[in-house]
This record gives sequence, structure tokens and C-alpha cells, in this order.
Amino acid sequence: MDKELKKIVELALSEDIGSGDLSSSLLDDVIINAEIICRDRAIICGTEYFDLCFLSLDKDIQIKWKLKDGDEVQPGEIICNIKGRSRSIITAERTALNFLQILSGTSTKTNYLVNLIGKTKAQLLDTRKTIPGLRKAQKYAVKCGGGVNHRMGLYDCIMLKENHILSIGSLDKSIKKALKKYPEKPIVVEVETMEQFRSVLSIKGITRVLCDNFSPIDLKEAVKIAQGVYPIEASGGVNETNIVSYAETGVDYISIGSVTKDIAAVDLSLRFS
Repeated sequence: MDKELKKIVELALSEDIGSGDLSSSLLDDVIINAEIICRDRAIICGTEYFDLCFLSLDKDIQIKWKLKDGDEVQPGEIICNIKGRSRSIITAERTALNFLQILSGTSTKTNYLVNLIGKTKAQLLDTRKTIPGLRKAQKYAVKCGGGVNHRMGLYDCIMLKENHILSIGSLDKSIKKALKKYPEKPIVVEVETMEQFRSVLSIKGITRVLCDNFSPIDLKEAVKIAQGVYPIEASGGVNETNIVSYAETGVDYISIGSVTKDIAAVDLSLRFS
């Protein structure tokens, strides 16, 4: 079991339970059966977090899933059965559902956008705009939904943006410094104008060019100019109403923060059977 996962679940349970669950203490602690019902069309994600919420309180609770992370479900489907002592099940219920609803919401929205651009070559990337403490979980949910992970954090990829370049002195100097200090790390350079884009193409050693807030017209021109020199990523101002037009420009990637930031929790409920 991942230590970080356990730490996150322990923290989530602690903030909910505190000194003790007053309501469940009123119950006779008997063995019960329960089921989780999905009320939405969804791509389910977060089963490991869900399980750990219950098993952290009672290792004897039995959870039987009818699916795995990444599977699609329809409204009204029972997705798992639970058997165990009533107090532990009721105490862990809300925290377990929170994880499952949020992560399933992430994978479901990702899957929706991936399907929208499915006839193009563009791949959907996530960003660092994640719920604090759930970075790895949401990144995993994006993959379950068919998306692709961008950098995990500030430590595994160099992204040179306007302020970095201004502070260092120039784009060329910034890239040379990055290559010298971190030769094994990928380097993504963000550009905001066609002029900047053209200048980047003449510099060797970078991994990808991120075109920030380019219009679809400008992106199409950028793809034509690049002719495969570097992969091109589009970002900024992209949403579900215009993502197809961005994808049809021929870009390789589209990054969009809403898949992890602006999500609707999937409607799930626990019901005693």
C-alpha cells in the first residue's frame, strides 16, 4: 500500500471523525450489508482510496467491486457491495464517497473531452491545477479517463515561462542554462506570440513548445511553420465548447486545467440492502 495514499486517507478520516462519531455510537454494532449505487453515467475511479477508508477503521469489512477503475457505468448501476459492522461502515461512508465521487468526476470529465477530440491526433493533458493533497490521485484519474499526464510537479520537468525568461535574461540563455544544469529533464517552453514561437524553433534541446492563448487560426499557422520540429501544446482559453476547433489545428497536445479544477462530483450513494 502506498504510504502517501495511507497518509491522505488517515488525514481525511481524522478531519471528519475527530474525537469520535457521535451519531454512529448510538447504533447497535451489528453486521450489515450495503451497496454503492451510481446515479450518473460515469467513469469510476478511486476504488483504492474508497477501500482504505473502510479498512482503516475495520480490517474485517468486506468490499466486493463489480468493476475496476476506468470502467464506465450507467445511472442506477450497483458498483460494489459492502459487508461489515454498522458503526464502521457508517463512520467511513462520507469520506470514502468523497474520494470516489471527486476522482470519478475527474475521470468522467477527462473522458468526455477525450471523446470530443477523438478523431484528431491531439492528446489531452492535465495541469498542476489540482486539489491540494490529491495531485497523484487526480493525475491517476485523468489517465483512467483516457487523458495524458503533464508534469507531476515542479521537480520532474522544466517549464520556462515569461517570468523565468525575463529573470534569466533571454529565451536562448534560459534554455542553455536549463540544458546545462538539468540535461536529463524535459524542457517545455511557453510562448505567447508567433514571433516567440519562430525563435524557439531555431533553438535545439527542448522537448515541447507550449502556445499559450493562441487562437485556432494562429495554432494552425504554428503547426504549418513547425513542420514537426517540436511537438506543439495548446493551452489557455480552451473549454468543452471550443476544444474540437483547437484539436483540429493539428496540435499534438491540449492542456486544460478544468479536468482537475472545475469538476462535478459523480452522484453516488450508499444504501443498506
